[in-house]
Amino acid sequence: MKDERLLEMRVFKTVVETGGFTAAANVLNVSQPFVSQSISNLERRLGVQLLHRSTRTMRLTNEGERFLRSCSEILESLEEAEAQVRSSEPTGNLRVSAPHAFGMDQLVPQLPGFLAAYPKVCVHFSLSDSNVNLIEDNFDIAVRMGRLQDSSLRSRKLCDLQRIVVASPAYLAAHGQPVTPQGLTKHACLTWESPREHLNQWPFIINGKLERVAVRGGFRSTDGTTLFQLCVAGVGIMRLAEHLALPAIRRGELVRLLSEYEAKDDTAIHIVYLPERQVVPRIRAFIDYFVEAFRTPPWQAV
Repeated sequence: MKDERLLEMRVFKTVVETGGFTAAANVLNVSQPFVSQSISNLERRLGVQLLHRSTRTMRLTNEGERFLRSCSEILESLEEAEAQVRSSEPTGNLRVSAPHAFGMDQLVPQLPGFLAAYPKVCVHFSLSDSNVNLIEDNFDIAVRMGRLQDSSLRSRKLCDLQRIVVASPAYLAAHGQPVTPQGLTKHACLTWESPREHLNQWPFIINGKLERVAVRGGFRSTDGTTLFQLCVAGVGIMRLAEHLALPAIRRGELVRLLSEYEAKDDTAIHIVYLPERQVVPRIRAFIDYFVEAFRTPPWQAV
């Protein structure tokens, strides 16, 4: 069934603003009977009289005055919503979810530049190592590490994701250094709790073949930042993402282990978003800005 409510609101508002049915018809480029019928239909549906009419004058009833205020607010909101979508200038609220460690370490330092470039965008930034549901959790964008699971989402790649095995100098001084991947079974390793337990199977190239070593230790967590901090503190060995590992190695906080056995990860860091939101300027601006920022990953610069 066709919904004429917005049309009737526009007709009613124009009648009041122009002072009569004929004048409103001229402004709207419709017939006078159409205007009259629209007002009659509106009053019939609402069950109230909006206008006192005579052959010479017309004035609003009390109900008409209240309805006019509501009509003005609704029509102005509609115009603003359409203008924001049509506009090429990014504006409005942007809800972003990102993994905790990568978000704090890499995205947050880039946010001041984005906010300065797009001052009319208000970013709501949430850090979580859980994969949010963009629809149910009301997010426009999520940053995902690893293999993408939900094929219904659109995605843009930020950069490759590579993990390397590291430990602190204090841990190695106290417990020695593994010389083969199998030697990890004799060491305390920092491991992931569900749902990322698959990351506790560390891949290595052994005798030219990809093999996985199941590691264990006395500490597990769902939070990557916590695991990283305990690794630096000397609690155990960790297979750590390069964005945290390489700067820590350069600072002398961590030591790279088993580099001759390293396996190349075939995973990446992506921005994902809903298909129907791809053309919204604020979303496109955020994606383009961060894709460019990570064209050369900052942690690879020496």
